[in-house]
Amino acid sequence: MAELRGVGIGLGVAQGPVARMAEPLPAPSDAPSTATPDEETARVTDAVAAVARELEARGAQAGGAAQDVLEAQAMMAEDPSLADEIAARIAQGRTAEWAVFDAFATFRDTLTAMGGYLGERAADLDDVAQRVIARLRGVAAPGVPDPGHPFVLVAKDLAPADTALLDLDKVLALITTEGGPTSHTAILAREKSIVAVVGAVEAKGLLDGQTVIVDAAKGVVTVEPSADELSQAANRAADRASAATAPITDGALADGTAVPLLANLGKPEGAAEAVALGAEGVGLFRTEFLFLSANQAPTVEQQRESYTQLLAAFPGKKVVVRVLDAGADKPLAFLNDAHEENPALGLRGIRALRASEDILREQLTALAQADAATAADLWVMAPMVATVEETTYFTALARDYGIKTAGVMVEVPSSALLADRVLKHADFASIGTNDLTQYTLAADRLLGSVAGFQDPWHPAVLRLIREVGAAGRALGKPVGICGEAAADPLLAVVLVGLGATSLSMAPTALADVRATLLQHTLDDARVIAEAALSADDAAGARSAAQAAAAHENPPAEGDTPESKETQQ
Repeated sequence: MAELRGVGIGLGVAQGPVARMAEPLPAPSDAPSTATPDEETARVTDAVAAVARELEARGAQAGGAAQDVLEAQAMMAEDPSLADEIAARIAQGRTAEWAVFDAFATFRDTLTAMGGYLGERAADLDDVAQRVIARLRGVAAPGVPDPGHPFVLVAKDLAPADTALLDLDKVLALITTEGGPTSHTAILAREKSIVAVVGAVEAKGLLDGQTVIVDAAKGVVTVEPSADELSQAANRAADRASAATAPITDGALADGTAVPLLANLGKPEGAAEAVALGAEGVGLFRTEFLFLSANQAPTVEQQRESYTQLLAAFPGKKVVVRVLDAGADKPLAFLNDAHEENPALGLRGIRALRASEDILREQLTALAQADAATAADLWVMAPMVATVEETTYFTALARDYGIKTAGVMVEVPSSALLADRVLKHADFASIGTNDLTQYTLAADRLLGSVAGFQDPWHPAVLRLIREVGAAGRALGKPVGICGEAAADPLLAVVLVGLGATSLSMAPTALADVRATLLQHTLDDARVIAEAALSADDAAGARSAAQAAAAHENPPAEGDTPESKETQQ
């Protein structure tokens, strides 16, 4: 029996035989084509179009975040620049297969060198190329295996097209050797409630047919477990399934301290599912969907319609809307078309909006109109606020447009360190842990080579969160969490201990977080948080919190210490 470690997604546990993802197709031959360039070009055109339509169809079937990712891949497939590169190679007498392989590889290397969001998209480009080449060869694209029985899928990483449509009756769990807690695979696994451990480097050695236990709560994969370990894992899975059907209650700690559990949403259409899963409101509504697929900013009327649809789904409930967060990984030509060497540190968030203030003013106008037409409790916040001056600028402007509750996102260390001054002007703060981690540890959150640094458990990140929590408590201002960290059940307890007053996450994570909060009092949460803060690194913080949680909430009679620890 061996244990492999990675980053667990959620609290799930599953067991079963391993089935490995098929290896990529071999590279095409560089031999000259025996067909005419027109014939080869026609083959490529047909294959690319077929792959793009297939990706779009998969996206429409999957919905949610997966649809956005797959539609972006379809656009990659039909990029005019790629088509020109392929045509140039075919004109030199190459085959369609080799032209696609070489042109996509050249683009991939360019994106990889650029780093950041575009660097992370290089893997998506590889997946598109494989699908086009498979179509040209008339064979199935490499993808999820089908051994004829339920299995634990092991892969280097998963292409969004594969993750989006996993057959959850067959795929018991997912293990990847690459990726981190904010990778596409992790985000989609969380959205689909797939038991997953990502970034388990040693899983490269797993063999087809080996039995494993995938324990997301611990971030551990147990290889060839004993009969007793398999039985314990099965009991935990059954208990968790039973808990999922329990009546939904508002988020609270064991001592009755309320901790509202809210949903992160990217489109109004996700509201119904969030309500069904027990969301008490919305902690982050991303407005980018209205802008990213457009060549120009949407009108006030178009925006008002979408915002009204969202707010109407939450009468009497808090709905926190983030104004447009563009730039960096979400470039918009009509907002900022200037080339930036490092766009993550460039004109993004509130900086970009100030440079195109008419867009911000139109958005605030639409939000105020939607608020007036509905009964929700609208809160509006600005992204990427770094200074007190930016805080006063946004809150004053929002109030001029009739926004009653105006706040800021804390994603930059400077605003965390100045939280006591920022919150004198803002009505609330919401901490975006993904970007706060990125900027604290100087590690691009979309770059696989530094994924190991993108861990919100790092004590440096937790210290900054504590600063914001303390400022909120002193000034009587709410402090929410809306990054991926809130979806980690034990980290959610730590965040409350650091001063968070609400937690927002993907709706599918609500049940696990709700159940874990109910195991601890506010005093417990503060003790667990202090234990995490005392560590030197993220892994140490996680281990210290697990130990403190087990001590503060010892096993009930009949439980084993092991089973209790894994429930945390």
